Amino acid sequence: MSFQAYLDNIEGKTGLTPREFVALADARGFGPGTKAGEIIAWLAEDYGLGRGHAMALVRVITKGDRIDAKHVGSGGTHSDATDTLWLDGKASNPAG
Repeated sequence: MSFQAYLDNIEGKTGLTPREFVALADARGFGPGTKAGEIIAWLAEDYGLGRGHAMALVRVITKGDRIDAKHVGSGGTHSDATDTLWLDGKASNPAG
C-alpha cells in the first residue's frame, strides 16, 4: 500500500483529513521531535488506529508532507506517484 493510500484509509476510518490530524496534533503540542510512542498512543486511544496507520500519521506530524524520492514510481509495495503527500482529503486530491 502506498503512503498516500494509508493516509486516505485513515480519512475513511476517522472522517478526518491528514491536515486535520496535523492541526489536532499541534494543539496537543505534538510536532517535530515528539516521540512516536506518544502520538501512537493518542491515535489508538482517541481514534482506534492501529500501529501501521498511526505510524503514517506520525511521519506526517513530525516530518511534514514530503517523502523520500526513492519511493516515487518505484513500483514497489510502498510506491507513491509523487514525493509530496496530499493532506487535504482524498476527495479533493487532483491526482484522483
